Amino acid sequence: MATLTGCLSTTSSEQSSVAAPELSADQKVSIVFESYNYGLAGPWTDTFDALLAAFRSRHPNISVTAQKPVGNSPNPATDTVSSIRNQITAGSPPDVAQLGFSDLDFTVNALGARPLDTLVGKDTVQANFGGEHPFAPTARTLGDWNGQTYGIPFVFSTPVLYYNADLFRAAGLDPDTPPTTWAEATRAAETIRARTGKGGAYLDCMTESAKDWCFQSLVRSNGGRVISEDRRSLTFAEPPAIAAVQMARRMVDAGATPRLTQKQGYEAFARGDIGMILETSAIQGTFEKGATGGGWDLRSTRMPTFGTTPTVPTNSGASLFVFASDPQKQRAAWELIRFLTSAEAYIRISTGIGYLPLRTGLVGDPAGLQRWASENPLIRPNLEQLARMEPWVSMPGNDYLRIRDGMMAAVEAAVYQGADPASTLRAAQQRATDLLPAS
Repeated sequence: MATLTGCLSTTSSEQSSVAAPELSADQKVSIVFESYNYGLAGPWTDTFDALLAAFRSRHPNISVTAQKPVGNSPNPATDTVSSIRNQITAGSPPDVAQLGFSDLDFTVNALGARPLDTLVGKDTVQANFGGEHPFAPTARTLGDWNGQTYGIPFVFSTPVLYYNADLFRAAGLDPDTPPTTWAEATRAAETIRARTGKGGAYLDCMTESAKDWCFQSLVRSNGGRVISEDRRSLTFAEPPAIAAVQMARRMVDAGATPRLTQKQGYEAFARGDIGMILETSAIQGTFEKGATGGGWDLRSTRMPTFGTTPTVPTNSGASLFVFASDPQKQRAAWELIRFLTSAEAYIRISTGIGYLPLRTGLVGDPAGLQRWASENPLIRPNLEQLARMEPWVSMPGNDYLRIRDGMMAAVEAAVYQGADPASTLRAAQQRATDLLPAS
């Protein structure tokens, strides 16, 4: 296992200009870390408990209290923004927190995340992306806003098509040649349903609780966008988006996709009751446990294409942000962020949960993830897609959640509730356009 490197050095001039100077060894600091991973039992909580134990052993002067977001949503990541906003209002926000990429605009401009370039120095921030195994180039700037780094990208995935090779065989399909297009995936799903009685496919992209990271990828891969490049106009009711929704709706109408919630969908796949699922690798550990316990053959492949149009993977996941106002807590929060995005941490995160190691060189390192990657081919589609990944775009303004959730509620209604895709998306887009900031 790779070891944690020593503290990053800073010049005396840089150190004197930063807002959060380095801590001396005897400075005792307590910080609160809020992460939605603590709302998920199993590999998520277990992995993060191990990470924080390792951090405490290396920084005995820094006490870290971990907590999950306050809320009752089935997906605890959904509660993160409201949880932090309420704590800010009460005057006691967490010192460091994990927030989704789709919350970036609001996190910086409304929640007041601290610019890391100011807290610890731009050179220190950029040095953290380097080292023996640097961050993947496509990942480095995902937490940037207007040229400054506010969040350090932490964990994410691209959409991966996981499939049950045993159900493929039972349906007379070849598991060594999984679908490469959505037309092929639709036919395979219908065949699995007809010949095995099991669910054919589930796309974890089409419900409000799933948020819009995967839906954005589907639309981009069909030549469209959910919002214009300048983020001034909503475009999720244009033909590419409508066609993506219609594709998913056809699978539901054919009985190939069961009518399930997000959580029900991935749990059913883990039980071996669905042939394919388009999903984040954050759930990979659950799938592996289900496959091992159920004795079925779990495999993965790249996200299918719409015809010959190349896919455009977008990223799920989150960055780590500092909200502390006290300089000592700010520095302690930065030290925690540095550790959680170190080579040692990514080894634990990838092997424990299945998330991409953003320090991709670890996959070829015998002291890193080389052996694990060779024994776990499930990670390969994610790594292949990382090179052409595009960011999960955050909706603008203070009403961004109403915009995003309104869009996804319309998608869910069109896919699972019988609503007409075109008119439903157009009506939702018209409502959401009124919520865009005037500027």
